[in-house]
Amino acid sequence: MKRAHYTHFLLLLLGLPFLAVSYHDYSDALTKSILFFEGQRSGYLPADQRMTWRGNSGLGDGWTAGTDLTGGYYDAGDNVKFHFPMAFTTTMLAWSVVEFGDCMPPPERRNSLVAIRWATDYLLKTVSQPNRIFVQVGDPIADHNCWERPEDMDTSRTVYTVEAPNPASDVAGETAAALAAASIAFRSSDPGYAETLLRTATRVFEYADTYRGAYSDNSNIRDGVCPFYCDFDGYQDELLWGAAWLRRASQDDSYLNYLQNNGKTLGADDNINEFGWDNKHAGLNVLVSKEVMENSKYSLQSYRASADSFMCTLIPESTSYHIEFTHGGLIYRPGGSNLQHATTISFLLLVYANYLEKSSQIVNCGEVSISPTMLRQIAQKQVNYILGENPKGMSYMVGYSSLYPLRIHHRGSSIPSIKDHPKVVSCNEGTVYFNSSNPNPNLLIGAVVGGPGEDDAYDDDRGDFRKSEPTTYINAPFVGVLAYFVANSN
Repeated sequence: MKRAHYTHFLLLLLGLPFLAVSYHDYSDALTKSILFFEGQRSGYLPADQRMTWRGNSGLGDGWTAGTDLTGGYYDAGDNVKFHFPMAFTTTMLAWSVVEFGDCMPPPERRNSLVAIRWATDYLLKTVSQPNRIFVQVGDPIADHNCWERPEDMDTSRTVYTVEAPNPASDVAGETAAALAAASIAFRSSDPGYAETLLRTATRVFEYADTYRGAYSDNSNIRDGVCPFYCDFDGYQDELLWGAAWLRRASQDDSYLNYLQNNGKTLGADDNINEFGWDNKHAGLNVLVSKEVMENSKYSLQSYRASADSFMCTLIPESTSYHIEFTHGGLIYRPGGSNLQHATTISFLLLVYANYLEKSSQIVNCGEVSISPTMLRQIAQKQVNYILGENPKGMSYMVGYSSLYPLRIHHRGSSIPSIKDHPKVVSCNEGTVYFNSSNPNPNLLIGAVVGGPGEDDAYDDDRGDFRKSEPTTYINAPFVGVLAYFVANSN
């Protein structure tokens, strides 16, 4: 990081603005961030659907495999259901409620549970058959060659399946994590459903652990899942992640033993400072650290040490500092869709700050000690940047504030609604809307786009999908982050 950036970041940490600081309505942003998921729904839409420009879609999903796979979410601006990122999205929505549900106004807590259940009802379908897991619906090559509304889909809805003894530790492990985390979220409002989720999570984790390996290594499905949602970083983290969530949900000591006995062989000591749909290491370390802080007798100190180390990478005064920030103060990692890093890391900062505060602890980064307050300040700067406190003065959440992206890379948003234009828009007929410079006719309210680049630049270009495409896994952790600041804005 350049010295000027270092100085600027210190100002950020101290709360000194380099831009005109505006008031942020975190409550409005929270409402919209949850509403976004209604725009991503697949299947039969309910009578209380609020994103009214959407219609039913994917109603035949699963028929080629002789099963019902209607429902779930489209992950981004296309019409494929990729189950690996969908499961991660579900885990993060559930974790948002588990950690910050008490910060949410009651209507938004209910809406969050509705968003989670839309996913968990679907994920239960994907693992309903013994020794078989459905990992994707929709041919991505055919889908990406079209620009059409989900309601008009005429591309192949291929069902991608993994059966024992073929491995799918990543998708199965993440699905187990999602169902286990959701079981905690639903425990008070629907204990019967919570028990179904936990029981299924236990069974799915057994598949993940018994048949170890990456789902994208299966030759019969590889061409469908790659290069889109291949397992690039290995399946080992999902096994530990699934076990950690099953421990949190069940309080079964066998999962603690699993984390202790398998940590080294599955790479828990690798101290990988990433967290997202493909790499769970930083999130895993934060999650398991709760056990360490609450009861030091467990031999899980390496997870806590790795979590501390991750926090230190964000602190300029620390000798291990290496996370990159843009000049405007945004966490930046190369590769596009950058705001997924800003939202997931902000989430971990807030969760870890809570764990530290409840156990009256701090993070030791060599010569500097980091308090929960400092971690929260870093997170709040990321949130405020996303909501408009940035060099562009633009909110990167659609529908929030007076200036936000109007030409997002999203098929349903960019083509006139089926409600306004009932005639089918076929595969090639949608291209005119993709190429248009006009704003999208349908607002995907609450969608957080991929966001600006390393230079804080954003051109509102539908064709630049790395910057202009929203995803469910950008929004999911942001729900929890916004919930925290609704209750703790100062």
